[in-house]
Amino acid sequence: MASAHAGALGQPSFFREKILLGMSLPEYLRSLITPFNLVAAAILAVGVPSLIYRFAAGLGASTNLSQAYPWGLWIGFDMMTGVVLAAGGFTIGASVQLLGLKQFHAIERPAILTAFIGYIMAVVGLLADLGRPWNIVMALVNAGAASALFEIAWCVMCYTTVLLLEFTVPFFEWLGWRRLHAVLKKALLGLTVLSVMFSTMHQSALGSLFLLAPTKLHPLWYTPFIFIFFFISAILAGISMVIVESALSHKVFARRMEGQPHVDVAAITVGLGKAGAIVAFAYFFLKLQGVIDGHAWGYLLTGYGALFLVETVGLVLVPSLLFAWGARHGKVGHIRVAATLTLVGIVLNRLNVSIFAFNWQHPVRYVPSWMELAVSLTLVTVGVLAFRWICNRMPILFEDPAFSHDE
Repeated sequence: MASAHAGALGQPSFFREKILLGMSLPEYLRSLITPFNLVAAAILAVGVPSLIYRFAAGLGASTNLSQAYPWGLWIGFDMMTGVVLAAGGFTIGASVQLLGLKQFHAIERPAILTAFIGYIMAVVGLLADLGRPWNIVMALVNAGAASALFEIAWCVMCYTTVLLLEFTVPFFEWLGWRRLHAVLKKALLGLTVLSVMFSTMHQSALGSLFLLAPTKLHPLWYTPFIFIFFFISAILAGISMVIVESALSHKVFARRMEGQPHVDVAAITVGLGKAGAIVAFAYFFLKLQGVIDGHAWGYLLTGYGALFLVETVGLVLVPSLLFAWGARHGKVGHIRVAATLTLVGIVLNRLNVSIFAFNWQHPVRYVPSWMELAVSLTLVTVGVLAFRWICNRMPILFEDPAFSHDE
């Protein structure tokens, strides 16, 4: 009340300066009326009630899941795809904090924020998919040491906590809390080590889940080394996501960057393009080796083969060549196109493994209900809105100059 009263008098207040961006409440509310916000509001108006209805009425009333297809869109897209697209957090964090590649420092905070929001949205999607979501706590006490799900549950919870702690560095700068900021900043190196460890474990363990279903997953995608495929593709997705995100965020939030030290996004993109080319080539030849080991050449002439070729050749090999060409000749546009195609390819891969090519011999196919689609679209929208809200207020795209010399 005191803050609101101070704001009404035109005096600086935390709420007005930090939350309302220096505007009065009516001015701030009017600023929210934009085409993007109207579309987002329409999506939330459908998705939020759908999510509430799912928890009130259950999975049977809100989804098309069945005994044959217990995992649907919320696992295939929200969880598996959401987690892999958030891999930029540990990828860039390790590059800066562990490998000393300081040229990527400017994109470290946006990458960590994207990862943090992505994991929260993935957890919400997972809870929606669980028949009894309150039993998620059982993963903490049931010591299933030989279970991939047990490993995933623990690692996702631990990694999300690590991301929260990493995010507190810009958060404390925003609040002006120097002592806690100094403590967390000194802990970044250790937190990065933990992030790499937990990410390696759960990104690969997500692939390990499908080792239990060798007859259900199509031979073009099934391989005993699928956990390695998942981990390598997570690194590739992390690099690509950061390239696309840095291009968009430095354009959308250009006004936030005014008066801040110049960030050479083009040079950063070229550097990431070199890494993208190497990882994409490695991932393509691993996929090729999977076909050789599985003696699956004959399936390439089928419909599933066409889908596999689109994913592997069109959305891995072609982007790898674009990455290499762009990095060699300094063509930032080529690298961004390659990153975008790669992201589409990784999303298609996760959907192929978990939905399209799973139960491939089953006579009845799973098609998500409109409520499943609405909830997934809502989670993506909430993630974008949260990223924008935080970037408009906190020092995410730059380091607060008042804290830049603190140790």
